[in-house]
Amino acid sequence: MRIPNTNEDILASKTMRAIPRPVDYGQASFTEYTQALDNFHRIFAIRTGEHVVMLTDPLLDPRVVQAVQGICKARGATFISYMGESTRYTEVPQEARALLERADFVVSTWFASVFDPFCINLRKTRGQRWIKITFFRNVDLWNTPQARYPVDIVGALVRGTARLYPENGPFEMRITDRRGTDFRVPFSAAMRDQMKRDNRWKGQYYADQPGCYVHYMATHGPNIYDPIMHGNDPNYKVGLNGVIYAQWGVGFEKPFKDPPGVEFRDDKVVAIHGKSEEADILRQFLIGGTLEELGCGHVPKAPRFDIYPAGPNSPGALHFGINGVRESEFFRRIMPNWEEPHVHMDLVTFDSTVTAGNNALIDEGFLLSLRDPEVIETARKYGDPIELLEQFPV
Repeated sequence: MRIPNTNEDILASKTMRAIPRPVDYGQASFTEYTQALDNFHRIFAIRTGEHVVMLTDPLLDPRVVQAVQGICKARGATFISYMGESTRYTEVPQEARALLERADFVVSTWFASVFDPFCINLRKTRGQRWIKITFFRNVDLWNTPQARYPVDIVGALVRGTARLYPENGPFEMRITDRRGTDFRVPFSAAMRDQMKRDNRWKGQYYADQPGCYVHYMATHGPNIYDPIMHGNDPNYKVGLNGVIYAQWGVGFEKPFKDPPGVEFRDDKVVAIHGKSEEADILRQFLIGGTLEELGCGHVPKAPRFDIYPAGPNSPGALHFGINGVRESEFFRRIMPNWEEPHVHMDLVTFDSTVTAGNNALIDEGFLLSLRDPEVIETARKYGDPIELLEQFPV
């Protein structure tokens, strides 16, 4: 089966998006809208007597805040929100820390949610439950297929991908494509074991587990490589090496005609190959940068080629999240109100082949856990498995 993954497919798509622009979400039927609301209420597993803190920004649809506040009122939970200057915090400001320390449950638009050790520690030591709403900035999204997609299928699909990793010993993850990408991630057994302890890799996408970190709408990732796997230790030497020739990147209106080659050596970007304008733009801020995440989409009804603001969520599509050493002036001009810091770069591929040791995870952009028997049986409870798992909207 051929899935959409070429530059021609991207350019023919009505929902392709890598820069901020309005999107027509259409209008769901009342039945479909009710499905989306059910997902929302179940994922936001706020309980009676809890204290909920919401970290917001000026560009968030105020109806999103009202929706979360409404759940709190309905369930007898207390609620407070704090509006920051933007989503781009890499550290939680001091005045917000006191609010967070009181929380049982946190809903956040801020970039710091996943990376700031303060936030990580609140989840680890206090069992706070967090939902990151990078992909729920407008309640009109409840009209979309990904909003109503059964979360239990997403969980089964992620667990299916986890089963594709080698069970024992160290192994090498390798990512290749027809453009010449050859990128390698050495995995220790400890890294794999830490990965599988994460609630997202357990397929737990309801925010009801102590210390959980959940994306809504489900799911951005989970990451097939992440510094969390080695404890976010900045001194840990992973040994990331190779070159990535991405098809596209967040912040660029169209896919690359002449893909830049982003070369890693010993965990850092050491060169940008190519003479294109895009290569020059990346060269200005990525040299010396590090890979902060390597995410793989797991939602079959997420638009295949909508990669704004943080990469694609479609199954088998990858985003290489790289943090450069300085802000990109180009990104500041193109995306002044971007939800990510302007030091960040999400390079995207739709056609990669990924292996973990001798096991294949993705074959030319097709996530192989889509054919996992347990995943298919879970999907069958909700309808036709082929329609639910292998018909990607573009």
